[in-house]
Amino acid sequence: MRLSSALFNIVEGVGIAFDAIRSNKVRAALTMMGVAVGVFVVVALSAAVHGINQSVARDLESAGPTSFMIFRRPVSLGDICDGTDDTCPWRRNPPLTLAEARGIGELPSIAAVTSHISDWGSYRYKDKALTAGRDAFSHGWIEVDGGDVVAGRDFTYAEALTGARVIVVNKELAKRLLGESDPLGKQILVAGIPFTIIGVHHNVGSFLGKPNSSASGSDPRGIVPLESARRHLDSSPRRLDLTVKPVAGVTQAEAIDDVTAYLRGNRRLRPAEPSDFAIVTSEQLMEIYNGFFGVFFVIMLALSAVGLLVGGVGVIAIMMISVTERTREIGVRKALGATRLTILWQFLVEAATLTSIGAGIGLFAGTFSAMLVSELTPIPAQTPPGAIVAALGVSALTGMVFGLWPAMKASRLDPVEALRFE
Repeated sequence: MRLSSALFNIVEGVGIAFDAIRSNKVRAALTMMGVAVGVFVVVALSAAVHGINQSVARDLESAGPTSFMIFRRPVSLGDICDGTDDTCPWRRNPPLTLAEARGIGELPSIAAVTSHISDWGSYRYKDKALTAGRDAFSHGWIEVDGGDVVAGRDFTYAEALTGARVIVVNKELAKRLLGESDPLGKQILVAGIPFTIIGVHHNVGSFLGKPNSSASGSDPRGIVPLESARRHLDSSPRRLDLTVKPVAGVTQAEAIDDVTAYLRGNRRLRPAEPSDFAIVTSEQLMEIYNGFFGVFFVIMLALSAVGLLVGGVGVIAIMMISVTERTREIGVRKALGATRLTILWQFLVEAATLTSIGAGIGLFAGTFSAMLVSELTPIPAQTPPGAIVAALGVSALTGMVFGLWPAMKASRLDPVEALRFE
């Protein structure tokens, strides 16, 4: 009996809410707009962060759980450099060298070392030209960078060693530069130097990747042998970074100790001197990622809270007007036996319905925006089910919290005075 009565009150409250919306279209629209904006921000942000999390996980997985990177300078969000040795002492760090890469690769605990230089450059084919990312890798780069060569082939060890003018392009660069024609065997100009396309690379997308890399699945990108970039494209060796993969059975900590000892010994650093290079692990990259997106997420939640606050104020205004307009109705209901709890529940359901409609609008807009982001950017944005539940739940809670005062006012009306109200 109680369940049926509760269901009746809910249905009645929803019906009354729609009547209030029809009779107060402008006020209701403003209220729902505030809630919709707040929910839209939450849903769109959650979709983007969810997609970025997936990209980061793929990036870290592609290099392997024990792999780590070596850079000339530290990788940090809080690294502020004004050009002085006090704020950026790493400016005096010597660059990593290919000789050091070979030395690290000869350590018993190391299975492989991939050398990499990230850059930007011009590409031209006939009358089409663009500027895009260019990555120079040593042989075997695909094991670390991920993805597949879906057409043609990767450059060979001999081509990497001799600096052959060959290039692997990703699908986006091939599409923009050569249209629908077969790119294999075509000769393009890279920074004015002719290179022959030998393969087409496909990457599912990357957000984090290497901190200095131009790699991204949906951005035009070319991959050339490292020696070719040094000989023909004037790529700066000061931007060299290394990815190190330990031997199976060797822990990351053991490999890092071996590499650190080798580099410090090779550079003749004394025990008291700090290392003039930076070793970055997957966990450290994840900390940097979490630090950046943690701040970003808090800011966006604050903006969404403003939208929900605007919607909440609108709920108070429209519900107070609704209580005033229906004072006689409340008096009649109380005279017929309606309890304070029944009146309170009715108005709370009405307020929650109002904000839930706004939440539905924001949810649709946020999901649609996530689809556009996923299609037009490298971020595989996808609305997680938890975000949908949270958006609807928070919006309904907002309606009930901000509608509580008008609902309590309605429930406390004296039935005799309410029946006299004109």
